[in-house]
Amino acid sequence: MREELMEILEDLRPDVDFESEKQLITDGILESFDIVSLVGELCDHFDIELRVEDLVPDNFNSVEGMIELIERLQDED
Repeated sequence: MREELMEILEDLRPDVDFESEKQLITDGILESFDIVSLVGELCDHFDIELRVEDLVPDNFNSVEGMIELIERLQDED
């Protein structure tokens, strides 16, 4: 899952070192358009459904946060 997520992120923003960044939203590295694109990719690729309450910075600030979100949503199905 991590490798697939990294591919999606690197396609979205090849200029960002996603492995080391831990404040992607808080520091403004990912902007609103990036998040919209990312949400669509995550939903399609991992067959999950994101709700409004899932769209909080903690879920998108780091790769680890995104993996936790994806795993939680997959477990809910």
